[in-house]
Amino acid sequence: MRFEAKVRKDLESRGFIVSKWQNNVDLNEGKLVPARQGKYRLTSTGFPDFISYMKLKNVAVYIFGVECKVRGYLTKKEKEKCKWLIQNNIFDEIFIAKKDRNQIAYERWDAKKRKKEKIKKN
Repeated sequence: MRFEAKVRKDLESRGFIVSKWQNNVDLNEGKLVPARQGKYRLTSTGFPDFISYMKLKNVAVYIFGVECKVRGYLTKKEKEKCKWLIQNNIFDEIFIAKKDRNQIAYERWDAKKRKKEKIKKN
């Protein structure tokens, strides 16, 4: 949660408007569903963690999702959710925020690139 707060502060300092994403992907039914709420806190298990946007040139709006991972690794299920969100035009892009030498680095999630990396490693 501390890392999420740092990511939010960093994005806001760059001029983005950031909000907690309150939805999740139900891969079995193939649809977007409300996130499960925490029992005692106002937290949710939304995926990705944030929706962020910035108004560009008075007309266009740049919208993307941000998932916070200290080490930058997504689980297999999270990768499937990213793929579904992009294929169904919920987000144009999803970024993974991770720690890199006491700073925050943003990596654009790309299903095709990830598959090629896995093939090269084997």
